[in-house]
Amino acid sequence: MSVRIDGKELAAKLREGIREDVQRFKRERGKEIGLAVVLVGEDPASQVYVRNKIKACEEVGIRSYSYHLPAETEQAQLAALVDELVGDEKIHGILVQLPLPKHLDAESILKRIPPEKDVDGFCAENVGNLAMNRTALVACTPFGVMKMLEAYGIDPRGKSAVVLGRSNIVGKPMAMLLLNADATVTVCHSKTKDLAAVCAGADILVVAIGRAKFVTADMVKPGAVVIDVGMDRDENGKLCGDVDYEAVKEKASYITPVPGGVGPMTITMLLYNTVLAAQRS
Repeated sequence: MSVRIDGKELAAKLREGIREDVQRFKRERGKEIGLAVVLVGEDPASQVYVRNKIKACEEVGIRSYSYHLPAETEQAQLAALVDELVGDEKIHGILVQLPLPKHLDAESILKRIPPEKDVDGFCAENVGNLAMNRTALVACTPFGVMKMLEAYGIDPRGKSAVVLGRSNIVGKPMAMLLLNADATVTVCHSKTKDLAAVCAGADILVVAIGRAKFVTADMVKPGAVVIDVGMDRDENGKLCGDVDYEAVKEKASYITPVPGGVGPMTITMLLYNTVLAAQRS
């Protein structure tokens, strides 16, 4: 039976520390830490995410500036808003909620956010610094995974780590973080041959592909650490991850549940990055 990695409990502990850092910043600098959140359109999932981010800011004392634009907003209008936020000294972090409506070019919008305000860790300079193991603002979900490993005393050094998924938001930065922590890293994707065998060789398996219960017990090495980044719905419409939790927990040494695992850590690391951005400003 595995140890359940409690992301909700860990996130709460980290937020206590973040709250103290925010208060210290206010005392020493005489001003608030500010995070701007930009939402375009009426995507229900995005609206929930934005509400959760604003609520989290309130919990730790970060001032949130929320901008909700209509779905028909033009590229030039959104670009002008981002440029305005870039020049505002009250704003230490800028987050443009993705996905944007299809008529908007997300890449060009994100390029307008300077690396020092890129609290999502998506810009090319931050990604490049991460690849070179330099100081950077790191993508929130993989950063949260590393904090979980650290909190549970799981050292990636010398371990075989397999990352299932190669997205720019999770898979690639996750692989770089593990590599920087001295793991031997393999990144798997839809073209990987003998996928089950590769996964079964992992001491640390991080799964982020968006397919409900894809990873089964036969794909997991006995005693492996299994981190499930997925957020899916099963055949009954119940929230689940990319890992068959009930089966895999019998083989793993540590495992994250869904919900209550990686999810709470993502927004917490957004707060963490915002404080870092403010401290470096």
